[in-house]
Amino acid sequence: MTTAAAVIACVLLLALAVLQVLVAAGLPYGRFVWGGQHKVLPTKLRVVSAISVVLYLGFAALLLSRAGILPGGESGFVVVMTWILFAYFVVGIVMNLISRSPAERWTMAPACAALAVCTLIIALGPTTEPVPTTPAPTSTAPTPEPTPTETTEPAPETPADIATGLDAPWSMVVVGTSVLISERDSARILELTEAGDVREITTVDGVVPDGEGGLLGLAFDGDSGIYAAFTAADDNRVVRFELTGEPGSLALDDPAVIIDSLPKAGIHNGGRIAFGPDGALYLGAGDAGDANGAQDPESLSGKILRVNPDGSIPADNPTAGSPVYSLGHRNVQGLAWTDDGTMLASEFGQDAWDELNEIVAGGNYGWPVVEGTGGEDEGFIDPVQVWEPGAASPSGIAVIGDSLYIANLRGQVLREVPLNDLSTSSEHLAGEYGRLRDVIAGPDGAAWVLTNNTDGRGDPSDGDDRIVGIPLG
Repeated sequence: MTTAAAVIACVLLLALAVLQVLVAAGLPYGRFVWGGQHKVLPTKLRVVSAISVVLYLGFAALLLSRAGILPGGESGFVVVMTWILFAYFVVGIVMNLISRSPAERWTMAPACAALAVCTLIIALGPTTEPVPTTPAPTSTAPTPEPTPTETTEPAPETPADIATGLDAPWSMVVVGTSVLISERDSARILELTEAGDVREITTVDGVVPDGEGGLLGLAFDGDSGIYAAFTAADDNRVVRFELTGEPGSLALDDPAVIIDSLPKAGIHNGGRIAFGPDGALYLGAGDAGDANGAQDPESLSGKILRVNPDGSIPADNPTAGSPVYSLGHRNVQGLAWTDDGTMLASEFGQDAWDELNEIVAGGNYGWPVVEGTGGEDEGFIDPVQVWEPGAASPSGIAVIGDSLYIANLRGQVLREVPLNDLSTSSEHLAGEYGRLRDVIAGPDGAAWVLTNNTDGRGDPSDGDDRIVGIPLG
């Protein structure tokens, strides 16, 4: 709804800008605006109209930014200016209704009313699944149409609730016999104990939830470090907590910043973090609504980043002094490795294809030039599997046994991909639990799936959100 409101508002503002150009040029409409008072408009009125053109274009840019289509929409300045603009349009309704000019009563008053409604929707922020907002991908060569992977019937399974009553949960990570859970909007980190109890460990300071942003991914270094990715006031960042206590009574000390200054927006914040078999920390950084940043090697948006546990840059990264490990990504949501060290990543597409990619150091995966397959002739790496977004929106992933499991949001399925054939898949839980955000290998050996129905985009059932255990084999 936010994106639609922004588009409507921009169309109206551009139309008004054109009308003001007519006024500034002294054409017949301009004289009509002033009630026929002038056969030739005075210079000062033309100057006012010319200034209005610039203001309308500025208003359009402001609304596009606040709606997440242009960057910077979460800054305090943009938020405040959007509310001021709403008040401006409300005043404009009244002033134009009492005007003696028929054009202002018949043209400007209705336009101000429509703009006030659109601006209010944008000011309140996105509340539904955003439609694609980045520019449509283009390619200099024709892109073959990929075919969605056919699915096979899964083996029987008996899912069971492990935890319920979670609030917009986003990520899970195993720590001994416990599992830690992040909640996006409350900024809480919870501990699910072996006994099945859920307790709050901490609320992460500095988290600023907005749209798709908030407290996102968690990772455990296998020793005493818990890492959290989150959206702050001015950026996306990753912090490290020192873990103390034993499972059942875990605690976290004050955080230390590992990496910051990552672009943020109301959409495409990435946020998935995981430790690879090499001991490095990997982060999926979204394009933050700026598709072109994904191909800019100097930008940290639209990338998979790789840093040491202390935040320093590994000497063997593809580019010396840069945390960028791979580029050309839209919004990576899942990271996992097979036993032989192969790195896999799930990625939200725009409106054509969602992707499962095999990640190599320095690889370019094509966004926004190519979406889906067909980019190899231009030096891009094609995905190993694609799906239509309505059937997928692949989020967290996990290697369990001989398969990769993918939690899907819009598709509302747990997809299983055999590691010996990454181009095929089968489906579990189709439509049974709603939106699925994350999946891990639980302490009991089952696949633990995290639902995501309470974030404003799902249809919550009693007990949502929840963790569901699925016995395998």
